[in-house]
Amino acid sequence: MSENVVVDIRGIMATIPHRFPMLLVDRVTILEEGKKAIGLKNVTMNEDMFNGHFPNNPVMPGVLIIEAMAQTAGVMMLRLPALKGKTPLFAFINDVKFRNTVVPGDQLEMHVECVRFGGKVCKLKAQAFVNKEVRAEAEMTCVIVDTPK
Repeated sequence: MSENVVVDIRGIMATIPHRFPMLLVDRVTILEEGKKAIGLKNVTMNEDMFNGHFPNNPVMPGVLIIEAMAQTAGVMMLRLPALKGKTPLFAFINDVKFRNTVVPGDQLEMHVECVRFGGKVCKLKAQAFVNKEVRAEAEMTCVIVDTPK
């Protein structure tokens, strides 16, 4: 198993199906293949989300923070040879907590860990940090399905 593999934006796009404006991860470092990873997102004012959330007080929507954590997990899991070409879909999101806001200029760092993986179901723990301060956390369960052709 590979350790400390850095996946750049081209590698991310080759791994998960997301594209602009829903591609929310700029880089992923896989610490343990299929087990632990850290994703990075540079939050900038020119992103579409800030046109409406909120124009005079821009705050990254919590659901997009959750999505960025999920995309980090997707890159981590889908780089496993047995899952190449598959698609992860949310099944459950539990114990979500938002601790503080994420704003333009922040670098969002998503830490994800696979707690259990069996068959097609993956249970994950995830946290999002800015400057080592937890901004959001969640337990997520996804199901891995065949990607439609």
